[in-house]
Order: sequence, then C-alpha cells, then structure tokens
Amino acid sequence: MWAFLAPQIIKPPSSPTRRLFSTSPSSPKSPLCSLSNKNQLIQSLCKQGNLKQALQVLSQEPNPTQRTYELLILSCIDRNSLSDGLRVHRHLSDDGSDQDPFLATKLINMYSDLDAIDDARKVFNKIRRRTIYVWNAIFRALTLGGEGLEVLGLYRQMNWTEIRSDRFTYTFVLKACVASEASPEVLKKVKEIHGHILRNGFESQVHIMTTLVDVYSWFCCVGYAAYVFDEMPVRNVVSWSAMIACYANNGRPFEALELFRDMMFENNDSFPNSVTMVSVLQACAALAALEQGKVLHGFILRRGLDSILPVISALVTMYGRCGKLELGQRVFDQTEEKDVVLWNSLISCYGIHGFGHKAIQIFKEMIDNGVSPSHVSFGSVLGACSHAGLVEEGKMLFESMVKEHGMYPTAHHYACMVDLLGRANRLEEATKIVEEMRIEPGPLVWGALLGSCRIHCNVELAERASQRLFELEPTNAGNYVLLADVYAQTNMWHEVKRVKKLLKARGLQKVPGRSWIEIERKLHSFMSVDEFNPHYEQLHALVFKLSTEMKEKGYVPCTDVVLYRLDDEEKERIVLGHSEKLAVAFGLINSNHGEPIRVTKNLRLCEDCHTFVKLISKFAEREILIRDVNRYHHFQNGACSCGDYW
Repeated sequence: MWAFLAPQIIKPPSSPTRRLFSTSPSSPKSPLCSLSNKNQLIQSLCKQGNLKQALQVLSQEPNPTQRTYELLILSCIDRNSLSDGLRVHRHLSDDGSDQDPFLATKLINMYSDLDAIDDARKVFNKIRRRTIYVWNAIFRALTLGGEGLEVLGLYRQMNWTEIRSDRFTYTFVLKACVASEASPEVLKKVKEIHGHILRNGFESQVHIMTTLVDVYSWFCCVGYAAYVFDEMPVRNVVSWSAMIACYANNGRPFEALELFRDMMFENNDSFPNSVTMVSVLQACAALAALEQGKVLHGFILRRGLDSILPVISALVTMYGRCGKLELGQRVFDQTEEKDVVLWNSLISCYGIHGFGHKAIQIFKEMIDNGVSPSHVSFGSVLGACSHAGLVEEGKMLFESMVKEHGMYPTAHHYACMVDLLGRANRLEEATKIVEEMRIEPGPLVWGALLGSCRIHCNVELAERASQRLFELEPTNAGNYVLLADVYAQTNMWHEVKRVKKLLKARGLQKVPGRSWIEIERKLHSFMSVDEFNPHYEQLHALVFKLSTEMKEKGYVPCTDVVLYRLDDEEKERIVLGHSEKLAVAFGLINSNHGEPIRVTKNLRLCEDCHTFVKLISKFAEREILIRDVNRYHHFQNGACSCGDYW
C-alpha cells in the first residue's frame, strides 16, 4: 500500500547562493574581460542563438551564474544538440552546480527533450536535495519516455519522504499510468491516486480532474470517468472535450452526442474547439448520423475550424462512414495541404465501401505527392484489399512495407493479411503467415484466422485458433460464439452445447445485435429482443408480411445462423427479428420513397439479412445502405456492392 501524506505548500527555490558578480580585478584593457561581463556575454550569445561562441566564452568564466547555466541548457534544447548539452553538464559537475535543484531540474528537462532518458536518470540519482520540482521533472521525463511503471515506483518512494505532491505531480503520475501497460494492477494505482487527490483537496483543480477523466477513459472505465466529470465543480472546454472523447472512443456514441448538446446549452465559456469537434464527428460516424454530421459541418465552417487538418480528416471519415463518399472526396479535394492522416482517412473510406482498386490508387497518389505512408496507411490499404478480394495486390503491398519503406509489419498488418487470404479461402497460406510471423501472434491475428474459418467452415483450424484466443482473451464472448457458429454449420450440436456451457461457466454473454437508423436528424435504435420498443409489433408485422411476399418470389430464409436445435419455423421467427431487418422496416415506413435508407449494425451482417435486404431493395425499389462492423453494403436493384464477398 502506498504511503499518502498530508500536503504542504512548496515554496520555489531560494535565490542562488552563487555570486552574481566576481570581486576579482578585471582587465584594464576591455570591460568584456570582467567576470560579470563574461556572464552577460554568454547570456547574450545564447539569446542570439550563438551557442558555439557561448560555450567558448564559458570555458573562460570561472563563476558562471545560475542564469547563465539556465540559458545554456535552453540553447542546447533549441539547437537539439546532445553533445553540447553533455558539455554544459560536465561544466556544471566540475564546479558543483549540478547539486543546485533548479539547475538539476533544467538538466533533466533537457535530457528528456533530447531523448537521453538515461542521462536524465543520472542527474536525478546524483542530486542529494530533491525538491518537488526535481521529482516532477523526472516524472515528466520518464512518462514521456514510456517508463510509466518506473514513475509509479518513484512516486511511491517520494511519498515516504517529506515532499508533498503538487498539481503537476498528479498530472505526471496519472499520465504515467497511461504510459504503462494497461492492466488491473495499474488501474488499481489510478484509483489510489484518485483517492490521494480527493484526500488532499485537489478535486477543484480542473487540469488534474480532466487528466483523471482521460486516464479512466484509457482504461475503458467510462463509469468512473463520468463520475469524475459529473463531480467537477468547474469545467472548461478541455474537460467537456475529454468526456465527449471518452464516450466516443469507448463505443458510446449516443452519450457523446448527448453530452455535446449539453455542452452547447451550458451558459459558460466552454465553446467547442477543434478537439471537441473531432470526437463529435467520430460519434456521428459511428452511428452513420449523416444529417447531424452535416449540421456539425456547417458549425465547423461558421467557426472557422475547417482549416485544421484533424477536423478535416474527421469530416472525411464521417462522410465516408455515413455512406456519402462523394462528400468526403469533395472535402479532401478542397484541402490544399494534406498530411498522411487525411490521406489515410480517404483510403479507409474507399476500403470499407469495397472499392479496393480505388483505395490502392489513392495510396499510390499519396506517395507520388511526397507523403510517406505510415503504419496506418498500410493497415487501411490492406484492409481495402481484403474487402475487395485483391489477394495478389495485397501481398505485393505487404512485401513493400519492408523492401520499399523500411517498415516492419505490426500485428495489425499480419491480421490484415490473414484476413485477406482467409476470406479468399487460402487458409493454408494464412496459417503459414501466422506460423512464420516475426512477432508473437496476438488476438488480432488469431481472431482473423477464426473469422475465416467461420466463413469457410474449417473445424480443425477453428479449434486451433479458438484455443489460443481463449487463452489470450478469456473474457471475449465473441470468440466462443464464432466457434459455436462453425460447429453449428456442421451440425455438431454436442460441441455447440459444450461451448455454450463454457460461455456460461465463465459468466460471459453474447453481445446482442443492435442497429441504428437516422430519420429527420433523430437516431432510432433497435435490438433483436426489444419488446419495450413502441414500434416493435408494427415492425415485426411488416417484416413478416415482406417475408411472406418474398417467399412467393423465391426467398428462402437462411436459418443456419441460429445456434439452437429448433424446428425450422421457430428458427425463421428468430432470424426475422434481427435488428437490421427491424431498422430497415422502420426506414421503409418513415422515410420518403426516393430517399436512401441508412442503417448501422454493431455486428457482422448475417447471411439471411443480406439476402433479405437485397430482395427488399429490388421489390420496394429502394436504395439501402447497411454498415456492419466490417464494411458497407450498398443494396440496389436486388444486388449488393460487396458482390456477396464479405
């Protein structure tokens, strides 16, 4: 257990004891030869950016002042010169100034900015009088260096001394928790720091509490983040933005949009900024809330935020994920300066719509325009190849990562390749990639292999992949469901029952299917089992009526997705109640005839719903767009843009 001590007011370091002016006799020849003037000359040279000359004069000055050393250290940072920084440090050590807490703090900050974390540690380890400023400096340096666990260990050590935390301390150690590997142990430390903050009266510090919201968001503890936010006595735009981002990044887009509305109605100065708008656009994209996204676009234009690249990238993504590729392309084309993030947004948009060749073309255009691809770029273009079945093109791009761009694939890229080959029923090649990976296959890779086994009903390989996934992700119910799907397709009902028992024994539940549709800027949500929905009976009646009519024209319900040994009529009743069918039915009732119906689904679109909506698009003469967890399906005249390849 950590020792948490009562706070005390920390006074800034006292004035330096070093003599500012030497009493030695100066040379009669020139005033610049006096010791005081040499300090002034060094400082002047530093301010002019002439570090080399300043260092030459330093070698002639026996008593540099604290201010002189400070400006030299800052100049080393400005020039990004580690060698000069080491030279200044040696001079400090020679005359004992490295024991000055103020200068030690500056040295640690310098080494942090110059990516020399080991040298920062040496400064900290050597200094005998550690003020709160010295502690904060090493916390900052180690956090930026990704050494979060080391920071937490040092923080515990500091709490056993008479030094008390200040507002900067809490900010750094909370960020150190994010820099650590996410684990229950680190989350426990976050909660302990939270308690420390409350006990020592820092809950009114907006910056600390906003950082706490960010940290809880990082650990997917949305409830804790919301509690901290709700209890904040004062909020600013950063606080609001942090909580909106928490909802948007943790699969709670409804709450993100609701909180944004609350923010707009608040009578204060917390007006949305570019960071806020990125998160709100992300929420609109998640729900395919096109009309609300258009309203936000207008707000962005009025507020002059349309020149900020992260906002532009979020707009492109929003339009693409709302099924309006042409609007996303227009926003992209109107932007003069394009960074790699903006290019990636456009590549990804074409990819999820199944336009693999177009995504590859844009990827090549990006390189031709002098923008180097990032790891995200390759992930987006490989995903596009997977959705379009472009196996050979994907293999060439994957190989080019190392050969042409000097990038080593991450687990995400390997997962894309396994998915690409697996969807194309080249499971042996996919398995070979897993076996020959230069890094340990993680859940992403094994999950891609299991998903491919489900598509092509490969029981043996599915069992192998699921076994690893049960070890790596014991609480992910989706893996158990996928394996049960494979067993059900081969009528291995005893194995289906065994997997269900395992799921129940571990206290896990299948994620319920849920779909959304936007009508007149209002979002409507549907679940497969939602008898409290006021439209439930009306929608079920319409779906049943449509099903009956389509059966006369050749529709045969696909009931293989039902993981229960039931009669065909009962299975059919279950598949007719799927949330995407209900959402489409709601759209048919409540939208104008020529208006496209846009639906978002939180899971993969099942085979029966895919067939059902294809026929609806033909017989009802409607354009229907459904975005599932993987990609877009654009239904028109009885056909789907995926070409039944998903």
